[in-house]
Amino acid sequence: MEIQLHGANCLTLGTKQVRVVIDDNLVDLGAKSVTKGGDVALFTGVHSDSPADTKIVIGQPGEYEVSGISIYGIAARAHMDEEGKQTATIFKLVTEDLRILVVGHIYPELSDQQLEAIGMIDVMFVPVGNSGYTLDGVGAFKLVKKVEPKLIIPTHYEMKGIEYPVPQQPLEEALKAFSMEVKETVSKLKLKSVDLSDTAQLVVLERP
Repeated sequence: MEIQLHGANCLTLGTKQVRVVIDDNLVDLGAKSVTKGGDVALFTGVHSDSPADTKIVIGQPGEYEVSGISIYGIAARAHMDEEGKQTATIFKLVTEDLRILVVGHIYPELSDQQLEAIGMIDVMFVPVGNSGYTLDGVGAFKLVKKVEPKLIIPTHYEMKGIEYPVPQQPLEEALKAFSMEVKETVSKLKLKSVDLSDTAQLVVLERP
């Protein structure tokens, strides 16, 4: 699998069969959309319209099978939801013997039922930008400890070329709560399950 971070929470996950684009709200943030025809578009929360020629757009809980990928949408309380509401969707993707979790802007508490639905995870993407808009480093690391992924990739922090509605904190500041060394910083991550360690590792993706 080939993984890239395009700014904010926007990720692309490429397999031999299809490309999955997650949270492409880049146009709203002063950047260009990266979604192309034939992509699978996933949204963890409120989103702009995707191009009409995407393969499928998924923005709600449920189970889906698309081009060799199993996608599980799990309802969750958004970071700014009132207690009892669940307007966000956590996505678990299973493909090429990798189990990937994208949490989006959620409240940093997961129920036993949600954790059971999440299950074992190899790669976890988690926002760390804080400022009352999304998780801070402490909240993000709290989720990481609950899920126990093998590889952690932070998203949605201060980035050049991204105009957030609320300023986000620098990555260096957010990662202080993790107490982990960054294994590597790359613009594109090519990953197989055999590359993963039994010990949790932290990788930073640079925006192309």
